[in-house]
Amino acid sequence: MQTLESNKKTIEESINPISLDLPDFTTDSYKDAYSRINAIVIEGEQEAHDNYISIATLIPNELEELTKLARMEMKHKKGFTACGRNLGVVADMDFAKKFFSKLHGNFQVALEKGNLTTCLLIQAILIEAFAISAYNVYIRVADPFAKKITEGVVKDEYLHLNYGQEWLKENLSTCKEELMEANKVNLPLIKKMLDEVADDASVLAMDREELMEEFMIAYQDTLMEIGLDNREIARMAMAAIV
Repeated sequence: MQTLESNKKTIEESINPISLDLPDFTTDSYKDAYSRINAIVIEGEQEAHDNYISIATLIPNELEELTKLARMEMKHKKGFTACGRNLGVVADMDFAKKFFSKLHGNFQVALEKGNLTTCLLIQAILIEAFAISAYNVYIRVADPFAKKITEGVVKDEYLHLNYGQEWLKENLSTCKEELMEANKVNLPLIKKMLDEVADDASVLAMDREELMEEFMIAYQDTLMEIGLDNREIARMAMAAIV
């Protein structure tokens, strides 16, 4: 006989289809895909830590704030490492390092040249917007442990995005040309990176088109906040589909 409580649960599930679409976190296929996705977020947080420390060498007066951001990224790395451990998954770090290699290389070239605008675009805008959009999509289909960790991380990532946004906004009159050129080179890499993990993301119930859509919305909103006009933003966004 169905009790009132069990009937209530059935009704709640029927009006909350997301609860019915969660993947099986225990399958070999899920864990295999997760080994690469988890490695990407772990490596991404390490890259972010290193990048913020490097950016501080270009703007020493911001050392304290950038060091604070870097420490937050290491905290995130520990959290995501725990997520993999919780599922009994060993992160494929070799894959992740290769995954970030081109973006990493472009950041290092910009750093050596002292191109602060390019460094901020890569780390504080592109990577942070990519992380925020991916984490927001993932939260809806994550296992309970990872969901809690990721929700906390997202709040911090908005602060990091805001840091880059505000610096570029204040200096837009002198950095716009470099900003648009850096976008032309690096935005296509984000799309390629997303394409590279689309199959694994699908196993985790994350839709590729939704990921790209969320990223482009976050990215274009940030460009608008920086002070670019609609035509400039449209021109920059076109780099993602060239």
